[in-house]
Order: sequence, then C-alpha cells, then structure tokens
Amino acid sequence: MKECRMNICVVGLGSMGKRRIRLLKKIVSNTIIIGVDSNYNRAKTVAKEYGIECYQSLTDIKNKLDCAFVCTPPQFHAEIIKECLKRELHVFSEINLLSDLYEENIRLAKEKKKVLFLSSTPLYKEEMQFIDKKVKENGKPCVYQYHVGQYLPDWHPWDKLEDFFVSNKKTNGCREFLAIELPWIQNTFGKITKVHSIKKKLTSLALEFPDTYLIQIEHESGTIGQLLIDVVSREAVRILEVLNEDLYIKWNGTPNSIYEKDLILGEWKQVKAGNYVHEQGYAEVINEYAYEREIEEFFEVLKGKQTIYDFEKDIRTLEIIDEIEK
Repeated sequence: MKECRMNICVVGLGSMGKRRIRLLKKIVSNTIIIGVDSNYNRAKTVAKEYGIECYQSLTDIKNKLDCAFVCTPPQFHAEIIKECLKRELHVFSEINLLSDLYEENIRLAKEKKKVLFLSSTPLYKEEMQFIDKKVKENGKPCVYQYHVGQYLPDWHPWDKLEDFFVSNKKTNGCREFLAIELPWIQNTFGKITKVHSIKKKLTSLALEFPDTYLIQIEHESGTIGQLLIDVVSREAVRILEVLNEDLYIKWNGTPNSIYEKDLILGEWKQVKAGNYVHEQGYAEVINEYAYEREIEEFFEVLKGKQTIYDFEKDIRTLEIIDEIEK
C-alpha cells in the first residue's frame, strides 16, 4: 500500500464507483475518500458499507478536494468532468462512449494544469501486454479473430435492464465493448484504416440497437482482423487467436488461459501472464488486477509520467465506433 496524502471524491456510487473505492482503500493510505451520488439511498448504503462520508452533490462537500473519479453512467460524464476541472481537480474518468465536451474539457484541463485521465483497462492487463510484446517482436502483419460477448441482462442482474445505461441506444452494450477493446487493439496491431460491419438483432430483448456486430478491420500495419461483438452470449466470453506463419497465440480471457505455439516442437505452451484478482459476483473474465494497475498509473501520471491513453486518442476511437454503428 502506498501513502497518498490526498482528498479524493468518487462521483457515482454504482458498481464501478464501489470498485474504485474498494481498490483505492487497498492501494493508498492516509487518504480521505468521499462518495457522491444523487441517489440518497445509494449514497447512504455506500457510506455504511465502506465507512466513508457520502453526499448527493459536489457542492455539499466541505473538504478541499484534490482529484475526482468520475464513475457515473457515461451520458453524464461530460458535465461532471467539466465541473470537476473548474473546481481545480485532477480527473480520472471511466470510459465515456460519447465525445460530448471533449475538446472543451481537454482545453480546460490544460488551462487549469490538471490531469485528465481516461480509463482503458485492457491496456493494463498483463495478457494484452504479453500479446503486444510478441506481435511487435514478430514485426510482421498478422491476422486475428476476437470474440467478446455477454448476454446483456447478465451484466448487472441486480439492476433493471431499462435502468442500466447499456440498454440505451447512445450508450449501448456493444458500443461499450468496442470502447473497451479498440484502444488495446490499435495499440498492438496499429492504427485502424478501414472497418466493415454486419449488424443483426438476435435476441428478443426490447433494444433499439443491434445486439450483434461482425466487424472486419484493416490496420495501417497490414494486419487484418475479425471482431465479433455481442450482448447475446449466455457465457461471458473473450476468445482471441493471433497468427501469422511465425506466430500463433490463443487466449480465453483469463491470465491462466493464454497459450503460444512452439513452432519448433509443435507444442502448445501455457504462458503465465501474471496476476489474477477476482471479485465475487463478476464473470471470470473480469480481472480486478488491471483496474488496480490503472489507478496506480493515474497517481504516477499526477507525478509527471506520460499517460498511455488519453482523451485525444479516444476521439479517434469513438469516430471508429460511430463508423461501425452507421
């Protein structure tokens, strides 16, 4: 545990807000954590569960704050980030899905000399870092096939689906999967130059968007890929294959399920990709360790380290997603 003398507010006390509070209490000491949620009952519950002060608004907080973790549904991020920056706070934002106020908030962060940090959890997964290292060491174009899916009602079975932002057309579950996966995909395989998608609705769910996307991707590096994104699969799944004539890697979404083919011996070898921290109630493919690492990275960026992903890069990611959804 690192000592960090800061006053931190976590805005939005749903599942992600509670995860950030839990991990902050694990990672840093000598820090005051304050919760904010407009839902009085939720704020009261989190205050009792985590032993922290909780309020319904930023304006209710009397403490001088240093930074904010914005963990509300993404349609509310833009205005909250803007308010936090105006209050001279460093900001850690969950993925946004919408580019509202991006340019204004980027400008405001620079003007206030504050860090505007954007979550991109897979970039901190040791499995993705291993794959990235192998692909770049190989140096040749690859082909990959990647399936990411989970039945939408299973994401938060404790919430009504219609109350969960992933059921909204603008911030839908397929869009969230794409916003999570495309940053590491571009980091590893290169800038995306062309996409072509086939979209279908396969479930009987009352959704105003396709629940399945089959996407062909071309990269500037010459690599090509096929991405299957769905909110239909009754098993939470991440299945990846990456190959060329000198490389074959396969991964089933967890640290103990990554394998590399030894082309000389003709055998599959399991790769020990690293740490695995699992929280009860979440799917097996959800590794808490990567969430810890990006919080630690945020604090390193506050000390001057260059961030590996930011709002400027995310503008392009969201443009690609818009193109896929057309």
